[in-house]
Amino acid sequence: MSTDAWTPSSWKSKPAAQDVEYQDQEKLTKVLNKIRTLPPLVTPSEIERLRHKLSEVQRHEAFLLHAGDCAESFDACTHENISNKIGLILSFSLILIWGARMPVVRIGRIAGQYAKPRSSPTEKIGDREVLSFRGDNVNGLDPHDRTPDPERLLTAYFHSTTTLNYVRGLLTSGFASLHHPRDWSLSHVRSPELREEFERITEGLSDALDFTRTIGLGSQHTSYEQGGGRGVLGEADFFTSHEGLLLDFEEAMTREFPIPSSLSSTLHDDTPSEPLPPNVYYNTSAHFLWIGDRTRQLNGAHVEYFRGIRNPIGIKVGPSMAAGELVRLLDIVNPNREAGKVTLITRYGAAKIESHLAGHIKAVQQCGHLVAWICDPMHGNTLTSSSGLKTRNFGTIISELTACMRIHAECDSRMNGVSLEFTGELSEDGFSVTECLGGSMELSEEQLGLRYQSFCDPRLNFEQSLDVAFLISNHYNRRRVGRKRADSDVLYAELGGRKFS
Repeated sequence: MSTDAWTPSSWKSKPAAQDVEYQDQEKLTKVLNKIRTLPPLVTPSEIERLRHKLSEVQRHEAFLLHAGDCAESFDACTHENISNKIGLILSFSLILIWGARMPVVRIGRIAGQYAKPRSSPTEKIGDREVLSFRGDNVNGLDPHDRTPDPERLLTAYFHSTTTLNYVRGLLTSGFASLHHPRDWSLSHVRSPELREEFERITEGLSDALDFTRTIGLGSQHTSYEQGGGRGVLGEADFFTSHEGLLLDFEEAMTREFPIPSSLSSTLHDDTPSEPLPPNVYYNTSAHFLWIGDRTRQLNGAHVEYFRGIRNPIGIKVGPSMAAGELVRLLDIVNPNREAGKVTLITRYGAAKIESHLAGHIKAVQQCGHLVAWICDPMHGNTLTSSSGLKTRNFGTIISELTACMRIHAECDSRMNGVSLEFTGELSEDGFSVTECLGGSMELSEEQLGLRYQSFCDPRLNFEQSLDVAFLISNHYNRRRVGRKRADSDVLYAELGGRKFS
């Protein structure tokens, strides 16, 4: 583990993978200095609250849903798109809560997920070779707008602020109320099986709420609908995240604060082995940040930066990571083995998960680090269709997900959550996007181009996302009622026999 002193800028002494080269360094400095003076997007209290909730995930007392776009765009920052994303996340989590009877910790890939790593610094468009598109906070999608512009970092800050402000407003003004979950975009679902299953949950929920009102536990609903107090039935915790890729920006958003005194007793419960320092560094651009599979080098700038921030962090774990390397990485970023600090996001691909996951689980178990294990069944399963569009096959996504649940059970471990790229976004004609093959809607390759809207990686649409939600919910429901673990065939059947080709 590293014993060198850490500062928000100590990463500059290390090699930085996926670095962005700006032609105008003076302009970059000016923009970063401006960002350093701007208000934080999130607060230390919110970050500490998430750390505590993630410690509950690690103890199998809650389930983590990490979801949203592969990369946000400035143009997609509209109230319709944001409402639909949050509605899908709420619908997904309600299905999980109902089946598993377990709280869901919701972390959105939202309000800052504007940058993307690329496998090559350049790409060919037609007969021209241009710089690769790195996301809206770096350069433009237009081939003529590929020069990295520092001003885009400032634009990203304000788009993140706008998004987060609207999300906070939605979640405190009735949108998240359990009294009317049908308002979360169920109207977009065409599958009669999915509609019937979701309606069954909402009818059961309605009965439960009627009962609580009858015995006097639901009285806040009346005052809430009239603009008064909200309470647990009217609000939902929600946290933001992005990949911590552009370290200049992350450093500018890193601020020193005392740990909130109101949380001291809870924090000591979660981290009993070491005394807490009087001041710590928080990255105030998001509650949760993660290190990507391309930037997790042990001696690299990203690992150096991440080891010093107080935020809970994620680490992408792919097939190229050796078990010993994973243990050394955990020693660096979490030397005091604090609860709630590290989430491992596994992304092997359906064809490789059998060869790697068990070894990683056993290595972590043997070294004694406490982590949350969540499955990303998306990134290892991307392919190119005959028409040239990037896509993912829903059946392959399900294959990795079910294999992950099974392997964890075989290793006396547990999958604690999922990381998904999905969207509630609609096309101009009001239908769900068509970017991933299969699912209950049986989307074919010929239909991909109908409403393909992603400028980055393909996302599950609303119906395909609910397919996944019911799969996981049914799995945990079976565990909860004491049945034997279902294999993938049974899990498919529990989804009503729908095809996932």
